[in-house]
Amino acid sequence: MLADTLRFFIQTLGGLFAVAVLLRFAMQAMRVSFSNPFSQFIMRITDFAVKPMRRIIPGIGGYDWASLLLAWLTEVLVIVLLQWLGGFPFSLAGVGVWPAMFGLGAIELVKLALYLIMGLVLVRAVLSWINPYSPIAPVIYPLTEPMLAPFRRILPASQIDFSPLVLLILCQFILAVPLAALERAALGAF
Repeated sequence: MLADTLRFFIQTLGGLFAVAVLLRFAMQAMRVSFSNPFSQFIMRITDFAVKPMRRIIPGIGGYDWASLLLAWLTEVLVIVLLQWLGGFPFSLAGVGVWPAMFGLGAIELVKLALYLIMGLVLVRAVLSWINPYSPIAPVIYPLTEPMLAPFRRILPASQIDFSPLVLLILCQFILAVPLAALERAALGAF
């Protein structure tokens, strides 16, 4: 019972922190204004970990690599803690298990990014119907537009924008086929 509760808290808190750091990376990459209250909130809750990482890993090419590395390391830490709670024999496994742990962390980070994309696209669709001038719209639109624009150029013009639907289907496909196969392969290393 206690182990299940710990697993829940580790997954939830680790996932929420990884999403916040990944959002910070995406907002800086897409040049989202940080004067928005939502952007400031993301900055405040991640500053304690990102600022020390920036001393080690500088931003190169306009990207905040420290945030991305921190999101990946958070996912690796969550996996290690969950395996440890499950009774995985780290002392017997040796150092050969760590490449698989880091690989699983990368797979989990890509899955998290895809879920984040899907969530942002859904929020954008709802905002477009209900309140396109919502205070969070200046954050959501720049984050989703670079992913939706290529589909708009390909799809035939109509009164209904089908690009969010196509992007959601593509994300689901990536989650179901190639990422699931990679995850099975990485788990096979155990």
